[in-house]
Amino acid sequence: MLKNGITYMHEHTTIDLSEVKNNEDCKLDVFPETVREFKKLYSKGVRNVVDVTNFGMGRNINYVQKVSAESGINIIFSTGFYQDEYYPIQVFRESKEQLAERMIREIMDGIKGTGVRAEIIGEIGTSYNKWTETEKKVFEAAVIAHRETGKPITTHTSIGTVGHEQVEFFKKKEVDLGRVVIGHVDLTGDADYILKMLKEGVYVEFDTIGKESYMPDKVRAKMLKKIQEAGYIDHVLLSMDITRKSHLEYKGGLGYSYLLDSFIPLLESYGITSESIEKMLIKNPQIFMKG
Repeated sequence: MLKNGITYMHEHTTIDLSEVKNNEDCKLDVFPETVREFKKLYSKGVRNVVDVTNFGMGRNINYVQKVSAESGINIIFSTGFYQDEYYPIQVFRESKEQLAERMIREIMDGIKGTGVRAEIIGEIGTSYNKWTETEKKVFEAAVIAHRETGKPITTHTSIGTVGHEQVEFFKKKEVDLGRVVIGHVDLTGDADYILKMLKEGVYVEFDTIGKESYMPDKVRAKMLKKIQEAGYIDHVLLSMDITRKSHLEYKGGLGYSYLLDSFIPLLESYGITSESIEKMLIKNPQIFMKG
């Protein structure tokens, strides 16, 4: 499972959303540049990256295995279906039981005949300010797969919306909320909105760090300070959700190391303690993934 060290909880080693987004930049397939950045992460103490690329997102197991082998970083694989706009055709055709069986097979037997097993269910998502019927079917399937395998669930919220509804769904399904992480909550800009979820027992991810066009990092820091003061920092996970070539250093982007080089010092300047930082980067991922 996870090695001792820092964990990035929501990333994409390679991903291809270029067809739907009509933008070649959304095809992240630059192997040497990714390896270079992952080696840099390793030198800074990162030992694990949870890769949440699944069906229909351009998942490439061999590619990711090679990045892992060359960089030394342990990469965790996932299973599931992303979000309505990106679903492959079988998601619309098949029942929740059939979709669950696909996920269970990838967890128990391996992904696409590789023998590489998924360790987490996700990222499964809802649309912006709405939850489509097909997305609900995928969430139902994820619950079936979770019950069968015990693997944790990681979600996608579009710009932080529908987070409370996701929590309510898992509550009604009597899923252990300590096995669920709600993604992209930092994009809400609203600490109270996030605290309401945390008080229910779920984990949350501040996983779009550095994407200041969506939300300034200073706002993220202020929210985390409020969460720390409320005593819920032990259920917060961090990542950057890099998905584009232009996010990488070779294209002038922030790169994966930005979280450690720039965001952590920012948090320290806002009064986030070293204990809280260690929890978010190292301890919380270990506890969440072990269950």
